[in-house]
Amino acid sequence: MSAIEKTFTNGEIIIKEGDSGNTFFQILNGKVGVYKNYGKDDQIQIAILEQGQYFGEMAVIENYPRSSSVVAEGDVTVDEIAAEELNEYISQNPDKILTIMKLLGDRIKNMTDDYNEAKKILDGVRKANSSSNYDSFFANMTKQSIYLTAKNFRLERPSAESLREAAEAVSKQAAEKVITYPYGTIIFKQGEVGKCMYIVRNGSVSIYSNYGADNEVKLTTVEPVACFGEMGMISEEPRTATAVAEVNDTKVEIIRPEEVEGIFKSSPEKIDMILKNLSYRLRVITYEYCKACQEIYEASPKKDEDEY
Repeated sequence: MSAIEKTFTNGEIIIKEGDSGNTFFQILNGKVGVYKNYGKDDQIQIAILEQGQYFGEMAVIENYPRSSSVVAEGDVTVDEIAAEELNEYISQNPDKILTIMKLLGDRIKNMTDDYNEAKKILDGVRKANSSSNYDSFFANMTKQSIYLTAKNFRLERPSAESLREAAEAVSKQAAEKVITYPYGTIIFKQGEVGKCMYIVRNGSVSIYSNYGADNEVKLTTVEPVACFGEMGMISEEPRTATAVAEVNDTKVEIIRPEEVEGIFKSSPEKIDMILKNLSYRLRVITYEYCKACQEIYEASPKKDEDEY
């Protein structure tokens, strides 16, 4: 059996921050609260999740410790899915693949928005050493738990080991629907609506912000075997960057959303790599956000107030 139905009563801890994660959950009825430092004096609620939503999936996908506690808010019924049952669960519920991808994609987008806000304040702090925006920043943060992170948490950059393992598994498989691009070809352009994602099979692809403009910035380079463009595909929103082939005979495999279920049946390793890539991206942007907030906090008058 790929999922076990469980019921929790008000106040029961479903998962605990810091524990190893070997199961994830989907809410069937009721709602849960997501907390940092649950049960401590500086406890803060991050979010409320309701029927149909998932939680705990990142710890399963990347085998990381739980990043927060999840507590029943009233009576709650959930499906619990063990890590070793994930493939069977998806096989029985293939429509859930895109649901989980979209969940991670939404979290990446929201955290990126939060990071951009923090980065704007931080750039101002570095340039002018001004504290005028501190109070408004901390007052308007959508995730007040980050304030605690800035004060109390030791930041560690996420490891990419799970990505390397997933890429190795995919590299052993044959590619489907491959297109070859010469050097300098724009694979997709910033502002275009994303309708597919890609896996680099040969060569390399660089991702640019404002490609061709005076303020062009190379964000990253994607090498074999790694995916890119997945955020645009799952969100069906305009691309936030431009992808360009960096060498001749750059080969990329194309994946469209309507093909995801079929790909899982024939090559589950590809879906595993995509999920791990999304989870890793979320961990990285969360790390960068926390790091920015920590620097803001260290320079903020709030730090001096908190020490008394």
